[in-house]
Amino acid sequence: MVQMRSSLGGIPVQRVMLTNFRTLQPDETLAQAVEQILAGWQQDFAVVFGDHVLGILTREDLVRAIARGGTDLLVRDAMGRDFRSVDSHDMLEQAVQVLRQSGCRSLPVEHNGELVGMLTLENVGEFMMIRSAMRHAEQAVGTARAIA
Repeated sequence: MVQMRSSLGGIPVQRVMLTNFRTLQPDETLAQAVEQILAGWQQDFAVVFGDHVLGILTREDLVRAIARGGTDLLVRDAMGRDFRSVDSHDMLEQAVQVLRQSGCRSLPVEHNGELVGMLTLENVGEFMMIRSAMRHAEQAVGTARAIA
């Protein structure tokens, strides 16, 4: 945990957030949400009306709602309305704490009230792996130069 905190310190959320993501509208059907899941990599969706985030539809919420009432139900009937969001200028360390406390895999990222990204533990982990690999590469290059 200490290592993770030191790795995340001083990094704004905007450097790590997903910017290529899909949203859902509250009046779309769960069948349309299923199509979105099957068409790509995304499992959780911000549900928006205009620029306003109304809720989050997680894969678990989707599956529960389908089991309860089928794919003709609307996204608004299955989405979670009790969600947290972070600002793109927040520091990643604090955002990861919010993400863990929320109990959700994904958080909407907003700036000035507008949805600008999504933050997931998966992309935070990928960022850390890539950053670690880059550090190792820099060290290897530095060692090779020192030997030469």
